[in-house]
Amino acid sequence: MPRFEPHPARRAALIAGASSGIGAATAVALAELGYPVALGARRVEVCETLAEKIRADGGEAFAHRLDVSDTASVDEFVSAAEDALGPIEIVVSSAGDLEFGRGWEISPELFESQVRVHLVGAQRLAHRTMPGMIERQRGDFVVIGSDCAVHVRPGAGAYNAAKSGVEAFATQLRMELEGTGVRSSIVRPGQTLTGMGMQATPEVVGPLLEDWAKWGFARHPNFLQAADITAAVVAVVSTPRGAHLVLVEVQPEAPLKKGDR
Repeated sequence: MPRFEPHPARRAALIAGASSGIGAATAVALAELGYPVALGARRVEVCETLAEKIRADGGEAFAHRLDVSDTASVDEFVSAAEDALGPIEIVVSSAGDLEFGRGWEISPELFESQVRVHLVGAQRLAHRTMPGMIERQRGDFVVIGSDCAVHVRPGAGAYNAAKSGVEAFATQLRMELEGTGVRSSIVRPGQTLTGMGMQATPEVVGPLLEDWAKWGFARHPNFLQAADITAAVVAVVSTPRGAHLVLVEVQPEAPLKKGDR
């Protein structure tokens, strides 16, 4: 007899922050593998367009507005997603933003808003979806962390604190969920090219990169793509029951050195 029942044939996946970047790429990748996907973000029209493309390609997708900083919005989104797709088996918490700035110069309101999205948003999703997962004795709760959680960078505003917090939260959940059949996992990207932080001007980014290089954070110019992080998410949620990928860190490979074989 197997120690665990296998994953069900139908595993609905909820992706927060699905309008762009890692969230959008994850939604597409999971849909291509046959997972029904619920796409949530504040830019619901973008999610709708992506859901239409997924359906046109043969997948099953549902889109609904989601603001993870609002408890009522999270409750409404999860309820609508479950009405459309059935019980949520997978949650990917990837909603987030990034505003550069020194820790003491960034406004407290902006600092708080970033923590509210990255960290408190993940807790809202867990609070709403975890009871059902525990009742069914299965499920995957995946947070998108950051190597900033363990290698703090100067000038990153609230991002270091928010990502450190969300990784600590996911680790806490893993301990609390032991024996329930529900897995809490962290996918930790290194430097990744997405739309996040791209609104910053060269006057801000230039000195920032110089600071990062000084502290040893910019060893080479290569960046990950969103699809690289998605591959890690897929590996986590598709791992057969009885095993648990607790933490997957993804870093960009350095450029090949000329002449080396």
